[in-house]
Amino acid sequence: MANLGTILKHPDEIYPLFKLKFAIKEAEKQIPEEHHWGFCYSMLHKVSRSFGLVIQQLGTELRNAVCVFYLVLRALDTVEDDTSVATEVKVPILKAFHQHIYDRDWHFSCGTKHYKVLMDEFHHVSTAFLELDRGYQEAIEDITKRMGAGMAKFICKEVETIDDYDEYCHYVAGLVGLGLSKLFHNSGMEDPASDSLSNSMGLFLQKTNIIRDYLEDINEIPKSRMFWPREIWKKYVLKLEDLKYEENSEEAVQCLNVMVTNALLHVEDCLTYMSALRDHAIFRFCAIPQIMAIGTLALCYNNIQVFRGVVKMRRGLTAIVIDQTNTMADVYGAFFDFACMLRSKVDKTDPDSAKTLSRIEEILKVCKDSGTLSKRKLYVVKSKSVLSPAVVRTKN
Repeated sequence: MANLGTILKHPDEIYPLFKLKFAIKEAEKQIPEEHHWGFCYSMLHKVSRSFGLVIQQLGTELRNAVCVFYLVLRALDTVEDDTSVATEVKVPILKAFHQHIYDRDWHFSCGTKHYKVLMDEFHHVSTAFLELDRGYQEAIEDITKRMGAGMAKFICKEVETIDDYDEYCHYVAGLVGLGLSKLFHNSGMEDPASDSLSNSMGLFLQKTNIIRDYLEDINEIPKSRMFWPREIWKKYVLKLEDLKYEENSEEAVQCLNVMVTNALLHVEDCLTYMSALRDHAIFRFCAIPQIMAIGTLALCYNNIQVFRGVVKMRRGLTAIVIDQTNTMADVYGAFFDFACMLRSKVDKTDPDSAKTLSRIEEILKVCKDSGTLSKRKLYVVKSKSVLSPAVVRTKN
């Protein structure tokens, strides 16, 4: 729950916060009795409470497939993320991971905390995977194979250019979008979606995370994790880590703003993808993270705190988004509100301000042209107080 001071400043968030807390507790009570499924869903709630909540709204068959898909990719990501694992050990595991998911006895010890438990007891995930319909299995295997190969490629390759950046984000997140679209179609709930739009759904989320997590990644021990493309940051500093130093604050913010502007390139595709969804539960499952992403970008833009700590949306605002996102009108409205917030933060003296404003105006136009802004129930910006970062945790 959010701290008392924040709650008192935003009393309209109290009820959604209590609803969210209750919904999470209820979701955690719905853990299946079968041991392997119980492990999967309890692990899901441990590694991502909000995702664990939204996934519960899906039908049982699709929910199980998405749960397994998520955990398989979290496990793959854990192998990639663990900088203590030697490259010569890591790369073969990444490339063969799509085969390991068929092996009930396979596990590999790496990661920390909940992720270490996931890896040590991965046989439970494999057991659940083997109970899915063959169509779901094939989709999960295909994406895992492609993602593992892509991750292995970038273990041995720096993110040099913006094209490299897009390619890396495709492997680690765009493919998630493609995989989810395949699962949705396989369930019979949705029509086939274009790979391009599915890819953009993943890239928008991944680029937001890479921007937000700069400090955590650059301070990773024993080795920094660097995903910001050299083509962008080399214009401002000699080394990517130099952006975190106070003497480079002006350059850091300018570089950050270029990164945010780049992420905004995917917004129209994301709105197009979501507008085509038919099933309400799938729609909410897709829409809530996208709204969180545009909100996070709005908070990060022109914000030096990205290089000092972790900038996140307020828990109460997150609760409102989860509670009140129900229609495409709500999505257009939220994107409109956060785009307006972004526009208000653009400094005309910023070298990239013209590009940023052009992007924002395009987003605002799409939202206005939808003709739905007056029909929405969700309003995420009601006062200037929302313009301040939700949470800033300072890190050394």
